[in-house]
Amino acid sequence: MPDRPVAELLLGRPPMDRALPTFEPDRTSTGAGQLFVEWLTEAVAVGVADPQVVTLSTVDADGAPDARVVVLRDVDVHNGGWMFAADADSPKGRQLAVRPEAAMTLYWPRQGRQIRIRGHVRQDAREVSASEFLSRSAVSRSAALVGRQSEPMGSLAAYDVAVREAEALLEDAPDAVAPGHTVYWLLAREVEFWQGSPDRRHVRLLYVRNSPVSAPASWTRTLLWP
Repeated sequence: MPDRPVAELLLGRPPMDRALPTFEPDRTSTGAGQLFVEWLTEAVAVGVADPQVVTLSTVDADGAPDARVVVLRDVDVHNGGWMFAADADSPKGRQLAVRPEAAMTLYWPRQGRQIRIRGHVRQDAREVSASEFLSRSAVSRSAALVGRQSEPMGSLAAYDVAVREAEALLEDAPDAVAPGHTVYWLLAREVEFWQGSPDRRHVRLLYVRNSPVSAPASWTRTLLWP
């Protein structure tokens, strides 16, 4: 058999080979949003790196899956919504315009915890998007004003020039908002909380919404086989 250095490298890193928190599903919050906030608060307290970073998955016009990392901006516990923002003319924005369905995935290795969220996506009002944009740092706003996300770029120097132009625009018009900046809400139909265990006795708890996405969220909880 030929050498398999990559496989050997991976096998030498057994997952979750460390002490992990426990998860008692019978003692959890009745709402998926509440439990998410509890887990997020615990992640921040123990120093999980970038706990607000999520993988957002969408589907393109050909039905092929697509995914990228975005920043979670807020959680609406009452209505079961997870907020993120994007340029409406970016690939993900165009995909959501055609098919407003998405999934979010979070994994916090330090705790061996995974959260999976699936549901319908809706845009918030333009004034909400503008307010969210203006709440960002000057660096973030300058980058967003550059635009042209995912388009071919001739060089890194071209980006630097575009950023300087955006910075000059913000100096003259500090309330300028990127035209495509859009706040989205993923209104969950399903949220799964996964607690890993070194002995593979993983605990999986699935929340399924039993109310319309237009109404306050209520949930049915089901324990899943690992």
